[in-house]
Amino acid sequence: MNLEDIRRHLLTIDYRLIKLLDERMELLLKLSRLDADAAKQILPNGLQEARQYAQGLVEADFYRRLYKEILGESKKLLNRNLKLVAFQGEHGAYSEVAARVWDAALVPIPCTEFTEIFEEVEAGIFDYGIVPVENNTGGQVNQVNQLVLGTSLHVVGAVELHIHHCLLVPRGGDYRELHSVYSHTQALEQCRQFLARNRLQPIPYYDTAGAARMIAETTPPSSAAIASKLAAELYNLEIIKENIEDFPHNITRFLIFAREPLQERGTKCSIVFSTEHKAGTLFRVLEVFARRGINLTRIESMPNLRGSFAFFLDFEGDQQDAPVKQALQEVQKLTTDFRMLGCYNEKRAE
Repeated sequence: MNLEDIRRHLLTIDYRLIKLLDERMELLLKLSRLDADAAKQILPNGLQEARQYAQGLVEADFYRRLYKEILGESKKLLNRNLKLVAFQGEHGAYSEVAARVWDAALVPIPCTEFTEIFEEVEAGIFDYGIVPVENNTGGQVNQVNQLVLGTSLHVVGAVELHIHHCLLVPRGGDYRELHSVYSHTQALEQCRQFLARNRLQPIPYYDTAGAARMIAETTPPSSAAIASKLAAELYNLEIIKENIEDFPHNITRFLIFAREPLQERGTKCSIVFSTEHKAGTLFRVLEVFARRGINLTRIESMPNLRGSFAFFLDFEGDQQDAPVKQALQEVQKLTTDFRMLGCYNEKRAE
């Protein structure tokens, strides 16, 4: 290794130390939700277990002092009564960006699968879960909407996020030597013209932010990632070019779920229902809203487990408004499996 290689490797280790410490704190918060006593017991026991891994390069007293500081911060963290929001993917994912837009005071914690979000919000491990439900270029997110059909959670908020992709590389690298770009298949497709113009080979990866993290930690030669601006900040990557998506109006809509419905008045409602398999039944439902001047903002359908179709309907207004209340009463008589998903407020952001 030459001087520059050693310098970069040291910076990478420092970065990993910080990320591992953040990950430890997140796991401690999850453990405290599962078993508060277990979370408290792991604090003093951790020091003795950590000592056995020391190689003797640094005095044992340093490890003791360092770990004592970590335990002190861990206790402070558990006493802050923080609210946790789950999202799918790695830190820096667009779902995390949307969560920060909705409420910057929440602690975003990553989950591997969408199912994990719904299950752990229902179990009380997380206060909220945020998931993408539709994109104006890619359509609805079928896996998420299928999970919505089976959950008892309530929608308590929504975010419309303009998705702006960035081309990211490790700091100090030579962008002129780039030939491979890693990202989620959807992000690669949304930047297809940019990649073709610059003769860059797209390589699918499981997650946009995961691709950014991989680039930061393994620094594969002549490679870059497509991810968010937040991912660049979190993984200390250099932004070669912003807004590389082919269509400037690339918008993803996210819903926030919780165990209890929103207690305050909202400006938008979401419902889901099925209808009898007869001609004109859906039209009669939509006509109910039209007669009362209620603006519909989303109509989606997908097969349900009973062999028929479930319809997702979003509309403006609050469920306590007289026209909305009357419309919902009438719609329930025309449909089957009717459920109010929630009444909430929606935010829009770049």
